[in-house]
Amino acid sequence: MRAPNGGHRHLDQIGAADSGRMVLAYLASRYPVASEDEWLQRIGSGQVLLDERPAGPEERLRTGQQLAWHRPPWIEPEVPLATAILYEDQDLLAVAKPSGLPTLPGGGEFLEHTLLNLVRRRHPEANPMHRLGRCTSGVVLFAPEAASGKPLQTAFQAPGTRKVYRALCAGHPALDGFEITAPIGEVPYAPLGKLHAFHPEGRSSFSQVTVLDRREDGTLLDVEIRTGRPHQIRIHLAWAGHPLVGDPLYGPGGIPLEGTQALPGDPGYLLHAHRLELDHPRSGKRLLLSCQPPPGLRGP
Repeated sequence: MRAPNGGHRHLDQIGAADSGRMVLAYLASRYPVASEDEWLQRIGSGQVLLDERPAGPEERLRTGQQLAWHRPPWIEPEVPLATAILYEDQDLLAVAKPSGLPTLPGGGEFLEHTLLNLVRRRHPEANPMHRLGRCTSGVVLFAPEAASGKPLQTAFQAPGTRKVYRALCAGHPALDGFEITAPIGEVPYAPLGKLHAFHPEGRSSFSQVTVLDRREDGTLLDVEIRTGRPHQIRIHLAWAGHPLVGDPLYGPGGIPLEGTQALPGDPGYLLHAHRLELDHPRSGKRLLLSCQPPPGLRGP
């Protein structure tokens, strides 16, 4: 039997939007991992602290207060935990993430089974410069130390940085190369409340698509993104009428499939962060960081 993790102490800083809410209502809506009755029991037993003193269920929150609670240990879902170092020095760290492994804790399920936790076993101060979706594999760039974070972020966000992904889309695009500039914003989505998708009033987004191989089961693509919107490639290819093969969430038009209850982390599609090019934050030397795609995304 798999061992549970070590549990986690949550600490929230109350913002203006939650000022005036009751403690019980706040916890039940923000952390639905427990029912309202379970929250009431935890509060009654002194497990929930407001500014380091036991909170009451009907106590009103104020802006600036700190609300803390400890989630008991739980057994996390099984995920692939094999990673590889692609490049490492005192200024940056590039790591290969397998499909299925979350980049960061989240979703009420993952804490220790994350790429961040695995990297911090070797570099305790490491922080990612970006994140990949749970089922997206490939290159993830980290600042290995706190002091390296700001220079690396500047280099990563510089106009000359290139981020190229490998994808398998449905159907066969008419052109061998094309651009997608569909804006991306939040739309209503019942399972989550809101979800990033195509939205005519959303944020500007840009993807450059290159056809590599036309197959019976779809088309192999390279997709270079010059913006980093959530789920950008999945949304853009779906908007163009060629959603990722097996994507359970996004359909034609770049919006959720009719009747779907899928979550963004649900598996089924193939997407891989293949190449990352940037100038080294200290030397200025051009770096090409690459990660071998999985078999289904390799070219002819």
